[in-house]
Amino acid sequence: MEYSNKYLHLGEEIDPDDYVICKYKIATNLEMSNAAAAIAAEQSTGTWTGISTLNEEIFELYSGRVTAVEGDIATIAYPKEDFSLDIGGIPQVLSVISGNLFGLDALNGVRLEDVFFPKSMLNDFLGPRFGAEGLREVLKRPEKPLVGTIVKPKIGLSPKETANYIYEAGMGGLTNGKDDETLSNQKFCPIEDRVVAVAEAIDRVKDESGHIMVHAINVSTKGHEIVEVAERVQELGASEIMVDVITCGFAAVQALREDPSIKVPIHVHRTMHGAITKNKDMGVSMNVFAKLVRMCGGDALHIGTFGVGKMTGSTTEDIANQQACIGRDVPYKEVLPVCSGGMHPGLVEKLVEIAGTNIQIQAGGGVAGHPGGVRKGAMALSQAVDAAYEKIPASEYRKTHVELDQALSKWGSA
Repeated sequence: MEYSNKYLHLGEEIDPDDYVICKYKIATNLEMSNAAAAIAAEQSTGTWTGISTLNEEIFELYSGRVTAVEGDIATIAYPKEDFSLDIGGIPQVLSVISGNLFGLDALNGVRLEDVFFPKSMLNDFLGPRFGAEGLREVLKRPEKPLVGTIVKPKIGLSPKETANYIYEAGMGGLTNGKDDETLSNQKFCPIEDRVVAVAEAIDRVKDESGHIMVHAINVSTKGHEIVEVAERVQELGASEIMVDVITCGFAAVQALREDPSIKVPIHVHRTMHGAITKNKDMGVSMNVFAKLVRMCGGDALHIGTFGVGKMTGSTTEDIANQQACIGRDVPYKEVLPVCSGGMHPGLVEKLVEIAGTNIQIQAGGGVAGHPGGVRKGAMALSQAVDAAYEKIPASEYRKTHVELDQALSKWGSA
């Protein structure tokens, strides 16, 4: 099928304040310009045949425009009038920029690599309430990487056992704890009991050591209940909440951020993102999701481990994810990038070398798996972060820090 060249505006200069601009990586047997036109048509005013209801005025006002084709990357601009933020919000935005196009027969593969929003649309979102700087203020840790853990095993511990884990981690020097993304309100660990027990554990850490710690309680649930659940756990003493953004939706993050009753930081997990981001020829890049999380108001976001952890990823892509969190091209506070997935003390030096210090380093097995237990594992991870921050090689630091030495002996270094 020959796609209408009316969607082609190659080389045309457009005002970025009037359009949402997307970059797509395309695999096709068609001419690239025709394939790009097929996307612009499908996602705006087109359909598979000529129709009597599409007039020139509608076409001019609302059609997507292919403004560039460079290699396998096409740039398509959608008029901002195509978007309904008051009712549709991010769900409707995603329906336009990453909707039916993935099913087009004209395409063998297509991936939304990046998106840029006009200032007028960005200003309709609040962005983070706390962000990286706010989290650092809460934790009295202005410069060093934040250092955290995920309670392990992922599921199965009781509220008391969970709280004891967090107490040991806090006494070992960690600033952050969090529920696993799979933990919600199961019978073995009811959420209300868990919140109370963990809050008491964090208070014990502060009373006994002066150390400040927060723990993100997973409030991921049904859409119409998530704010209510967040309010309840906050009332019971939660110092941070967590939401699984892909499974709950970006609207869930936005609802938590915009509700005035929610006054604690929002930790955003990206579980299930790999189903959409992992295939480099089909889907949506994590960079796009990071931008949307920042718009919606997440304070911290998992972005990857820059190629040093267990999860699939690349340094280049994770740097782009990090930039989406901290870049100065949007009117929001910075989101704290969280590096998690197979992390352990032996990887910290390399990670900080690549990503810098404005990150949160999160380890589950890399804490709980330490030969000396959770507290010693927390100490080892904290020592690795201190060494990296002070630019002292871990190979030297381990000589005077037995916990780090034990961790490196078990897991090695990057």
